[in-house]
Parts: sequence; structure tokens; C-alpha cells
Amino acid sequence: MKKTLITALALTVGLTATAQKRAFTIEDVYRVQSVSSPTVAKDGTLAYSTSSSDLKTQKSTSNIWVMNKSGKGQPTAITTNGKSYEPMWSQDGKSLYFCSSVDGAVQLFKYSDGTTTQITDYALGVQGAQVSPNGRYVAFAAEVYPEIGGADGKANKAALDKRAKNPIQAHVADALLYRHWTEYSDGRYWHIIVYNTETKTYKDITPGRFHSPVFSPSGPSGFVFSPDSKEICYLSNHDDHPEASTNCDLWTVSVEGGEARNLTAENKAWDGSPQYSPDGQWIAYRFQRTPSYESDRFVLALINRKTGEKRVLTENYDNWVDEYKWAADSRSIYFLGEERGYQPLYQVSIKDRRLNKLVADRAIGAFEPDGKGGFYYTYSTTGKPVALYHTATAGKRGNRFAEKQLTHLNDQLEAEVDIRPSEAHWVIGADGDSVQYFIVKPHGFDPNKRYPLVINVHGGPQMQWMDSFRPDWQVFPGAGYVVAYPNPHGSTGYGQKFCRAISGSWGGRPYEDVMKVTDQLAQLSYVDSTRMGAMGWSYGGYFMNWLQGQTKRFRCLASMMGLYDLNSMWGTTEELWFPNFELEGQPWNSKLYKKWSPSEYVKNFATPTLIITGERDYRVSYTQSLQYFNTLQTLGIPSRLIVFTNDGHWPSGLRSMPLYYNAHLEWFHKYLGGEPAPWNSEKMADQGIEW
Repeated sequence: MKKTLITALALTVGLTATAQKRAFTIEDVYRVQSVSSPTVAKDGTLAYSTSSSDLKTQKSTSNIWVMNKSGKGQPTAITTNGKSYEPMWSQDGKSLYFCSSVDGAVQLFKYSDGTTTQITDYALGVQGAQVSPNGRYVAFAAEVYPEIGGADGKANKAALDKRAKNPIQAHVADALLYRHWTEYSDGRYWHIIVYNTETKTYKDITPGRFHSPVFSPSGPSGFVFSPDSKEICYLSNHDDHPEASTNCDLWTVSVEGGEARNLTAENKAWDGSPQYSPDGQWIAYRFQRTPSYESDRFVLALINRKTGEKRVLTENYDNWVDEYKWAADSRSIYFLGEERGYQPLYQVSIKDRRLNKLVADRAIGAFEPDGKGGFYYTYSTTGKPVALYHTATAGKRGNRFAEKQLTHLNDQLEAEVDIRPSEAHWVIGADGDSVQYFIVKPHGFDPNKRYPLVINVHGGPQMQWMDSFRPDWQVFPGAGYVVAYPNPHGSTGYGQKFCRAISGSWGGRPYEDVMKVTDQLAQLSYVDSTRMGAMGWSYGGYFMNWLQGQTKRFRCLASMMGLYDLNSMWGTTEELWFPNFELEGQPWNSKLYKKWSPSEYVKNFATPTLIITGERDYRVSYTQSLQYFNTLQTLGIPSRLIVFTNDGHWPSGLRSMPLYYNAHLEWFHKYLGGEPAPWNSEKMADQGIEW
């Protein structure tokens, strides 16, 4: 009886504390601070970077911090310019390298004995910088003209400046993949440049008309030094048609340049993410088996540097292997794996391939061994922004571990604002498979009331929503909506068969899954089934367009960067391997383009829709959204179009996303009845935000 009363009292106190907090708003999105890139020195000293943004000033900042190896006391900021990131310790642990912006170009710096020194002065700036174990070399990527070569950064910059000033502004192409993501290549290629810190000279070690390393939306990566600092392993695609191929291979080349050697020529699918073992015996890497299938399972493997023998380590792990790191003794590898709405930390033994889950039930973003058997790692939950944590007992006592939060950047925000947690639920979907979805209840939730619902379908389509912090899932609950986000067929983290099940079935299994989720949500006592809306981005945007032609269950839709007409989408996207595989061919030889194209079901259109796109989106051309808007307007269906002039597939967080959130709140308020938006979207586009 006493225990029951205490529990009831605690619950009452908790509800009161939550009620005293105010609702999450768009402005709160820009109060959230982040921590990333933990790195540990040889003596155990921890360094990491933090970032923040300011909506009013339209500025983002990032700085480097060092924490005493004892873990006690306050961390020390070694940079204060707000433009520093990616810390990395020297092998002896006496120096900390980091990247920082100088006059608009990123350069590498070194912090040692309280003094900061600039290392590089490459005219184009350095991307993905790596320092050799002996400290003599710096490798980085730059997009250069092959006829000039990457060694002369100044000549490349002069050529770029001359082109920018040319009164004739045009792009000329004789082959595909002439543009990527948001930029035209105009004859430039990513090359790896090595800077010799002793001779103060630069050398292009991957010359020619190939991208080495290959393009990545998050920036060039995938090149590393060998432990003896004599060679570099990198990835490059040398196929004749890289726009239709994912056949990246691992190559090695001397730090002095010369002939490169292909280590994975026999695999016609993707090979990448190389890392040398500390003892120099192995190169670990991730690979896929299915050519041109960008969402095939990522498997961890080894290459014996002496014999060339290859050994697969994670064959029995039926999910993607993401970030990984070698153990210091070269006997095992730690990796993050996508798994049922989380991204836990695993260890795999080199000798017997035995898997051990070290940190469970966490959506980990980055991790670093502490050198003593424990780990530093970052993660967030739906209801708590990212922080840096430490555990010294990973994998012990049945995966229960002692965890300590080290950074508290968002404590004040968490004390003031109601950041809503999520609940995980399951439903039986297509093929009799279990489908997971998460629910976030609105601010001031009262189980006796009925609330409007917004379902958020993810893009990719091969990815997973996780129990992690995301502004969408706070802005809308803060305005009075129940938000649900499902992981239908095509999602990662539920086995590769479940992931593969979307290919060739874009409007099939995932649609059945989301409708089953919708059915279950509509039965909840606190959901008003007459006020349901849906939103999605990329494939999620396609899904909104698909819903338009298949159901009238939703009062309104919001489609961002969505595919509307699959035939014309094939003709404008740059990475042709994606539709070629997902839709089993090209428009003239595959019936799936017509079968799964929302544009084929115009006669069923009726739902009011918000459409958002970016004019520099070369993945899903903004013309897809224009076609969709033209159709809705011609049919007299209420619709609004927003085109971000300078953005691609991912709009700028500071410049554009405030309008994104506001426009959604306006649209949902109009059709679902939640709280009104704080600003007028038309005025925002015309005059900005008035403070």
C-alpha cells in the first residue's frame, strides 16, 4: 500500500513538472546544441566538438573541447572561433589536429602545448583531412581539374574564379554524371592530395578522370594511411558508366604517388570504408554483393595484406554494419549496427567471428574506445537531445551497463521545454511481417481528449526511423498533434529480406504497412480519426503522392522533394543506378515505372497538399514537384508550392528549414486544427522573420 502511494505521488509530481514546461516551438529547434567526434589520446585524454546555431543571427558555430583524462572538472575549449571541427589526436597523443575555416577555405591546424599552428594552406581548402601516423603527411580530398592536377591548388582556384567571372555561364557535358547532388562537375574530379609537412609540398596521388574518393553528400571520405605511413587505401569507381554503377573498389597507392593497385576487382558491387589494423596485418572494409543495389546489406570483412586473402566477419549479422573501429590489440573490431529503431554497439572477434553486443538499446551516433575497456559515445532519444556518455562496463551483466552523461549542453532547454518522448508499437503488415512504429504524444497530453494525427513516412527509402531526437517530432507535438513514424518494408534494421522487400514494390508492401499502422492509430481513444494528415520527404514525398491516388483517408498531405512521375524522374536524376535497380530497368523496358507512378492515378486525386522542393535538387528534380503542383491546381485541388532557390535535396537548416516547419504548421492548422503557425510563410519568403 505504501509503495503504491509513493508511486502515485511520484507520477503526480512528474506530470506536474511536465505541465509546468512550455511547448516546444520552431525557435527551440535552434537552441539545441550538439556534440560529436569523440576522440581519445594515448594517455586517455578525451577531445570532442560541439556545435550550435542562432536563428536570429543566422550563424552556426562549432568548437573543439578537451576533457581532463580523469573525467573530473570542466572541459577546456581549445578553439573559440566557432569554425573548428573534426578533432583527431596524433599517434603519440601530444598534439590535437582539427579542421577550421580560414577566409572561407577549410585548413588543418595543430594544437600542442597550448599553441595552435596552421598546417595546410591549400587554396581550395582541405576536405576529410587525415594525418599519417608518423605525422609527416596530411592526406585530404579536393575537387580539381585533371589537366591542371591537384598539386597546384592556386592554379585550380584561378581557373574556378575565371569561370565564375565569365559572362557566358554554361555547362558542357559529353558523358553522364555531369552533375551530382547540388553541383555541376564541369570537368572536375575529386582527387586525394598529400601534403608533406617537411618539404611543404603537395602531391596529387590519384590523377586522372576518376573520382578518388567517390562523392558523398556528407563530404569526401574513405581514405586512410597505413600504420607505417607508406601507403594510402582509398575507394574509387573506374567503371565506364559510374552513373549506373555502384562498383567502387578499394585501391592502394604510395604516399609518394605512382601506380595504384585494385584490391577488390573481383567484386562488381560496392567495396569501401577501409581501415588498417593497428598491427598492419589486415585492411578491414565494408562490402556489398549485389551490383548497382545501393541498399544491399553492408558486411564487414578483412583483407590479408600479405596474401590478399579475404575473410567475412559479419555474415551472421543480418543488418547493416555502419561505423566501425579496430580494437587497439587488432584482435577485434567494434561496430555500430542498425537494429529495430536503434543503433547499438557490437564487438566482433577476428579469430572466431563471435559477436558481442556491448551497448544495447541506444541510437548511437559516434563512439570511441577509452583505452581501458570502456567507451565514449553520443546518442539521443526522441525526448532528449544528443549528449556524450561514457561506460566502463560495456557488455557486462547481460548487457546492462553503468552509463554516465558527460556533456549537459541542453540542460537549460530540457528544464524549460517539454521535449516529448516516444513509444514503440507493432502491427502485422504485408506478408505477415511485424512492422514497428513510434508514437509521440502532444504537449499537455490528456488521455481523455482526442487529438489530430500526423503520420511521417521516411525517405531513403532504405533507412530506419530511430528512437532519436528529431525536430519534426517535437515541433508538431508542441503544436498539439500526435505524431507517428513507421518503419514499413524497405526499412533497415529488421533484416535484409525486409529491407529488400520494397524494391520493385514501391507502392505495394510499404503502402499496405502504413495503412495497417493507420488503422491501428485510428482506433486509439486519443486520436481523432477524422483529422489525420501525413507527411514525407524524398521517398516519403513519393509516398504522399502515392497516397493521393490511392486513398482519401487523410484530410491533408505534405510532400517534400517527392517523386511524382517516374518516367520523367529517370530522365532527370543523376544516380541512375537507383531507379535502374529499384524499378527493375528503364522506362522503356520496365512496366514498374507506370505501375508505381503517382501520375498514373490522377483521376483519384482529391486531397489538399503542401509541396516543398529545392531548385538545386539533382537527385529528385524540382520539376517533379512542379508537375505535381500543375496537376493539382488544374484539378482545383487546394495546394501550395514552395521552391527553395539555393537548396537541393536537403534544405539549409538555418536559411530554409524555419519556413519548412512554419509552412507545415500553417497547412496542418488549416486542415487538422492544431495550433497556428508563429509566422506568415509568404512574408517569411518575402521579408524573412520579423523578431
